[in-house]
Amino acid sequence: MAENGIQVYATHRRWDPWYHFFAFSVVSISFFGALWLFIKSLAGGFSIWAAWNVVAWAAAIVLALRVRVYPLKVQDRIIRLEERLRLATLLDEPLKARIGELDVRQLVGLRFASDAEVPGLVKIALDEKLSGEEIKKRIQSWRPDTFRV
Repeated sequence: MAENGIQVYATHRRWDPWYHFFAFSVVSISFFGALWLFIKSLAGGFSIWAAWNVVAWAAAIVLALRVRVYPLKVQDRIIRLEERLRLATLLDEPLKARIGELDVRQLVGLRFASDAEVPGLVKIALDEKLSGEEIKKRIQSWRPDTFRV
């Protein structure tokens, strides 16, 4: 998603080309290459170094995934806090008392909704137990979020 582009459901995903298309691709291809070489080496007998190469590249895949997941978890915690504070200022008392019933995925979905849409979406999300994706699909007026990981 372009930093200055208009966000809607279809364009709100954030892709980091250096991570998604370069780094993770290189690590994945290297793992499968090492696995292929290990399997080929079995014809001539077991090679500890070929096996270790597979293990090392598997560790690199795990590392690459964890390097991506940890900041996303922190981001979700921050969004949870921001949205609870936002909802506390936008909702009337009956709904304000139910903010704690919203799960993290729902709060993440609500962050894209305009202030005017939030009360209606919160009520529907709670009553119909909507997922974060379902909430996003119902947003009419998007509030862009271009500062995410």
